[in-house]
Amino acid sequence: MNTLTQLAHGFSVAFTPVNLLWCLLGTTLGTAIGVLPGLGPALTIALLLPITYQVAPEASFILFAGIYYGAMYGGSTTSILLNTPGESATIVTALEGNKMARSGRGGAALATSAIGSFVAGTLGTLGVAFLAPVVVKFALAFGPAEYFSLMVLAFITVSAVLGSSSVRGLTSLFAGFVIGMIGVDLQTGQPRFTFGSTELLDGVDVIIAAVGLFAVGETLYMASRRYAGKDEIVPLKGSLYMTAAEWSRSWKAWLRGAAIGFPIGAMPAGGAEIPTFLSYAIEKKLSKHKEEFGTVGAIEGVAGPEAANNASAAGVLVPMLTLGLPTSATAAIMLSAFQSYGINPGPLLLTTQANLVWGLIASLFIANVILVILNLPLIGLWVRLLKIPAPQLYAGILVFATVGTYGISQSPIDLVILYLLGAAGFLMRRFDFPTAPVIIGMILGPLAETQFRRAMTISNGDWSVFYKHPLSLTLLTLAFIGLVGPHIWAFIEHRRRRGPEHVPGDA
Repeated sequence: MNTLTQLAHGFSVAFTPVNLLWCLLGTTLGTAIGVLPGLGPALTIALLLPITYQVAPEASFILFAGIYYGAMYGGSTTSILLNTPGESATIVTALEGNKMARSGRGGAALATSAIGSFVAGTLGTLGVAFLAPVVVKFALAFGPAEYFSLMVLAFITVSAVLGSSSVRGLTSLFAGFVIGMIGVDLQTGQPRFTFGSTELLDGVDVIIAAVGLFAVGETLYMASRRYAGKDEIVPLKGSLYMTAAEWSRSWKAWLRGAAIGFPIGAMPAGGAEIPTFLSYAIEKKLSKHKEEFGTVGAIEGVAGPEAANNASAAGVLVPMLTLGLPTSATAAIMLSAFQSYGINPGPLLLTTQANLVWGLIASLFIANVILVILNLPLIGLWVRLLKIPAPQLYAGILVFATVGTYGISQSPIDLVILYLLGAAGFLMRRFDFPTAPVIIGMILGPLAETQFRRAMTISNGDWSVFYKHPLSLTLLTLAFIGLVGPHIWAFIEHRRRRGPEHVPGDA
């Protein structure tokens, strides 16, 4: 009952005319960005972070949430009509959706994708509303030792999930730690890694790092790949209304996708890639039309993964709001937005910032409705966005990033840091190092250091505090399994495939 009361209060915040306009702007912008290949919600939110210095927190997060959900909807359009997934989570949509479009069923693919996103997004948002208070009760039992162990678990699992290899992910995370430690140590008052520069005494602003790595770095990377290949837009054919048979094949896939996506997204090492591929495998196994998979395109292969993608996007908000743990690139950027307002997400956020959190959750319901209205009837408009010349688009992003960063403090040093990090972001993308762990390291590294120091102070320097507390020991054990488990599994698989070794003398 308390959750319903809080949710009703959230709707009273979200339904104000100003916040409705921010929600409409966010969903429209998010859909447009999702449609454009290569640009994702992380880049867009990073680009808009400087507005947090001018706009109320409720309005900012309603805008960002609209962009986040809108990009999920828009990404499916590009995957289906262009066969170019905007994000890794929409790769599976491209597999079947583009084949449906080439078979003249593009309208049905877009419709099942949009309606499935609405169903899963609504169920996922309900999950956030009812699960978040439960997680908060659990998290209130955490002390400094448990928090430090939880962050170690998050570092290990997120670095493994967000990159092609855990070594690359941990390298990026370590780089984030180092950048996060630049500035004055608040406990000792000593400057760290400032190299005598007074401008660095306050540290590197997370917003500038996010804009540099995601907006500048990604734009340089996309521009460098402009001539890598020419994409072909499949003309939209067929009605946008699904037939009775297509409804019958879709609705179960939507529910299964939501049931898979939300719990995995809500885990500290969630993400959207695992549930979408898992949903695709399940739909392929359960389908009565297996011959359509990989040939003319199966509608279940679009409906299930799209629902899983949107449900996991909602699930990601649970660890971010209740524990302060970002498990995706977009969540990491949104967490930096919280910090720019001086707000630290965690167990107390739901009570200390009730207007913000419940207004944000309520706005997600509204965003889902707006997105269905925006996406299907206006599909022709979104397809036209694909014809924007790339040079103008990339130049516009760079100008916007530069002006926005300079507007924060009018410091030329910030612009130097922006483009240095942008160049670093480009090189990381070029050599397949994930950039999201850098931001996560910058945000969580100093927090983990603080919790570590508190735990050691309380225990009078006794290291056993980390393994004598059962919850802390459990979290550290899970982190260890997350670090070595995949390697042990790979070794066992390698031995199994190679078969028994030949012993001289055997028959």
